[in-house]
Amino acid sequence: MTAPITARAQRREATDIVLNAYILIFFAYMFLPLVLMVAAAFNASPTPSVVDWQGFTFKWFMDLPSDQRFVQGLMHSLLIAAGVIVLSIPLGLAGALLLTRFSGRGSTLLYTALVSPILMPGIVLGVTTMIFWRDAFGVEAGLLTAALAQSSFIASYCMLLFMARLQRQDRILEEAAADLGASPWFTFRRITLPFLRPTILTAAVIAFLQSIENYNTTFFAIGASWTLVTEIGSRMRFGLSPMVNAIGALFIFVTVICAIAWVIMQRRELRGRT
Repeated sequence: MTAPITARAQRREATDIVLNAYILIFFAYMFLPLVLMVAAAFNASPTPSVVDWQGFTFKWFMDLPSDQRFVQGLMHSLLIAAGVIVLSIPLGLAGALLLTRFSGRGSTLLYTALVSPILMPGIVLGVTTMIFWRDAFGVEAGLLTAALAQSSFIASYCMLLFMARLQRQDRILEEAAADLGASPWFTFRRITLPFLRPTILTAAVIAFLQSIENYNTTFFAIGASWTLVTEIGSRMRFGLSPMVNAIGALFIFVTVICAIAWVIMQRRELRGRT
């Protein structure tokens, strides 16, 4: 009797070893490049490297504010991201309400059409947006066309988030409000919108992050202007710079801080409910 138990325990131990090794390799594959990138940002070497270590320095971080192209690109990125949030949230919410509130033969086709921008190459979205607004309305390529091009697919991400939330909503409250004489706008403002408030915040964060890091669509829709990401891409053609590592390290630090703050807020909210 003890022999089968021992064999089973050995197999479980071997499985645990393989699983732990896989998890270790997976996390190393995911995070080791980021660790090396951050480490290179503190290396005094003029070329990004952790092998040719020439001393610890904050020089590349201190040089960032004096680089006007990077600073202006960051400002452009923030302006575009703000425009994308303003456009994508209402568009995504409208699409989600349409797909969840109305059903018919064309709902599947409509869903496919609204989700298709996610699957479309960024170069196509960027070029078509730039050409359309230039030829139809005389709008030259710039920050506006970049925001419009990004919103064309980021709104689909927001729509999927809103659909997932709306599918969990209890429609009885809306029906009761309608029975009591409430208008559709009043019902939406007092019942549906508060229910969607957490998802609106999540969709805004995702839209912001998608906009900040986007390159393909932005590059082909922004014309002579630039964002932080397109400026980094342009400079990469002329060689690597430790300042790019410094920017990446700052983004990682900000992301980690925001994630920690979000987790703390969620835990406080759960404690407040209990």
